[in-house]
Amino acid sequence: MSGATEEVATGAEVVDLLVAMCKAALQSSRKSIIFEPYPSVVDPCNPKTLAFNPKKKSYDRLQKALDSVLLIRRMSQGPYSEIKKQMDKTDPLAHPLLQWILASNRSHIVKLPLNRQLKFMHTPHQFLLISSPPSKEARFQTARKLHGSTFAFHGSHIENWHSILRNGLINASYTKLQEQPGQARFLQNRNLNCIALCEVITSKDLQKHGNIWVCPISDHVCTRFLFVYENGQVGDVHINTQEARIHREISQVIALKQC
Repeated sequence: MSGATEEVATGAEVVDLLVAMCKAALQSSRKSIIFEPYPSVVDPCNPKTLAFNPKKKSYDRLQKALDSVLLIRRMSQGPYSEIKKQMDKTDPLAHPLLQWILASNRSHIVKLPLNRQLKFMHTPHQFLLISSPPSKEARFQTARKLHGSTFAFHGSHIENWHSILRNGLINASYTKLQEQPGQARFLQNRNLNCIALCEVITSKDLQKHGNIWVCPISDHVCTRFLFVYENGQVGDVHINTQEARIHREISQVIALKQC
């Protein structure tokens, strides 16, 4: 039963991560841009109407329901049925919202066991993250055979991950989605920090400006891992994914997950 217990705990951590990302996006000053998609949730008291409707957005009502989700997940112990009962009692829209948060996630995200984690990242919260649909992954593998690939970090504020997990990585440069100077960025002023490790096609289209790389072709970038740091902590910001030792460790973990 120890294995089953570990799986349940792992699943709970993924749920909490998805809820935390939703909360960060909803509390952002940019929520009208980055809180995408907005929930589409049927009213449990009137199945013919939508309690949360993308055409009639109410961020305040959404925040109230999410607060109830967070409250119950902090307080409740016991089976899932008991947690649901407490949510329904506190706010009838809390559980439907939680269901939507889980069901709308289009990424494959799984907690890595300790014996398969990347030690140089210095966090126990490590996840396998596949956010590309099969069609994009197939195009990526075709390009990989032609040009090869390497690994690079993608630092994005936690408020952006609600959308990334549902819409995929996009090149936000020179668009309204680009974070503006002076705003809180990754590794700054937040209790929960996230960074992804991506596999990148090394074609002539990859633009390298020192430590900053720009990949203008979306099909040439696929997420592989997500690392989460608590209480404002961060990992080693000087990690060089091009070092042979680092590259080898990443490749070994990916090979283990594919077995």
